[in-house]
Amino acid sequence: MKVIFLQDVKGSGKKGELKNVADGYARNMLLPKGYAVEATPENMNKLEGAQASAQHKIDVDVQAAKDAAAKIKGKKVEIVAKAGSNGKLFGSVTAANVADALSQQLGVKVDKKKIVLSTDIKNFGSYTATVKLYNGIAETIDVEVSEG
Repeated sequence: MKVIFLQDVKGSGKKGELKNVADGYARNMLLPKGYAVEATPENMNKLEGAQASAQHKIDVDVQAAKDAAAKIKGKKVEIVAKAGSNGKLFGSVTAANVADALSQQLGVKVDKKKIVLSTDIKNFGSYTATVKLYNGIAETIDVEVSEG
């Protein structure tokens, strides 16, 4: 019996996969537990629609990442921080601070988890950070930390 897997089943198939399995296994295990549905023409059309929708979402996300990369390429963000004792930073500049600066200064919203700082920023000066926008799409920006 041909079935379309609705979720990953170890040793049998992955979500969205069309596979031929034993009739008893399908009737007694996969179908009752909701792990798969029978591969009828209607279900095949739903699968194709879902795959096309997922591909379209990926294409849109990739294009948005490329647009954001073009906006931040070669740019510098400036962060004003408070000085502690001996002219050093009071605390440190984190990826969240860089994400806020990107949003305010360049208009690019990036999750703080996607920003990788080259080193811990605990002093004033220039640093670099890598912004990972999508799988395989990353851009390096300069971070200028000054006293405020």
